Parts: sequence; C-alpha cells; structure tokens
Amino acid sequence: MEMASFLFGVATFVLIMVALGLVRILRGPDDVDRILSMQLLGTGGVAVLVLLAVATKTSPILDVALMLELLAVFVSVGFLRDASGSEPEPPSVAGH
Repeated sequence: MEMASFLFGVATFVLIMVALGLVRILRGPDDVDRILSMQLLGTGGVAVLVLLAVATKTSPILDVALMLELLAVFVSVGFLRDASGSEPEPPSVAGH
C-alpha cells in the first residue's frame, strides 16, 4: 500500500503546481502566456489522472486522461489558427 500513498502524494503535488498555473491564466500579460498555462492545466490534469488510475488500479480513468489531452491539443491548434489571423488556403487541384 506504500506505492499507492506515494502516487497520491505525487498527484497532490502536481495538482498544486497546476493550481499555481491558474495565477498565470488570470494575470498573464499576454494571450500566449494564457494559452501556455492552459496547456499546463491540460498536461497536469492528464498527469494527475494517470497517477490516480495507477494508484487505484482503475483503467477507465486512463481513457478520460487521453480524451483530456486530445481536447488540449485541439484548443492549442485553434488558438494558433486564430492568433495567426489567416485562414489556410484550400489545397489546389492539379490541372485546374
């Protein structure tokens, strides 16, 4: 049972570090700082969920962690598209 309590302790530490990242979201001087902090929240959330899944031997939590990471990636891509201010050009068809 020592390993489970160690993993819970590590998950608590990661959660505290992620909570400190919330300060950057609220006070971030720039939108880039805010999006990087959101990435920290996503990655930290995944880390906490994985640690909890291993500690409790509950595999469905891993599925939730993977979905959270996918959503974080889509948010980043959407932000970068919006920040660039340009729409991607559609691919051209050869011969037309």
